[in-house]
Amino acid sequence: MKRICLVLVVLLNIASTSSTEIRTNDRKLVATLKKAINAHRNPTIYDQLNLDQFGLQRDVFDYALRGWQKMGAQKPVLSIVDLSQPSTKKRLYVVDLLKKKILFNTYVSHGQKSGDLVATSFSNTQSSFQSSLGFYKTLNTYMGKHGLSLQLQGLEKGFNDNVYNRNIVLHGADYVCEEFIRKTGRLGRSQGCPAVPYAESKKIIQVVKGGTCLFVYSPNPDYLKNSAYLTGGQTVSL
Repeated sequence: MKRICLVLVVLLNIASTSSTEIRTNDRKLVATLKKAINAHRNPTIYDQLNLDQFGLQRDVFDYALRGWQKMGAQKPVLSIVDLSQPSTKKRLYVVDLLKKKILFNTYVSHGQKSGDLVATSFSNTQSSFQSSLGFYKTLNTYMGKHGLSLQLQGLEKGFNDNVYNRNIVLHGADYVCEEFIRKTGRLGRSQGCPAVPYAESKKIIQVVKGGTCLFVYSPNPDYLKNSAYLTGGQTVSL
């Protein structure tokens, strides 16, 4: 009987360590990663993952990494929407910085009034039907007209801080697919949301939800000059 009681006590102790300690360990790992980046000791993830072969330029990844650091993200997942590329390219990149792994590389839409094949115009205003540049923090999921969707918080004043009020969210869409590209020569466009293929949307949302960093990029001179996340300090290659 004493042995049985002892086993139960051990099992209860193990169970009590669960989520809180796991979250603490995750934060410690992210903190260690950031220290390695700042000390230039960490191996170059960009090169290790051959991101250039996936169409992502090094400076875009470095911009995203800089914002991830300044954002103070507690999770190692970094998502990049590279709107310098045409919509016929797989221009969404979701990277796990700790595991040094590309989790997703797929299509993503831009706003209807941002451009046709390539996004060239951007806005932070209501009913503009344009994409908003800059750094975002992912929030919570909900079930909407597009199914499972993910709320987003824009972190850059004047560039994307109105996206929550504009209902700009990450969601799946049937116009984000290769069949649409074959018929029209471009991807379908949204009302400003970064829409992804339906077949992958649930998996992507589950991975990036809950406070990860999303960076929507374009080589827009006004943004590159005035973004608080990109100015003040040199880029660090990871």
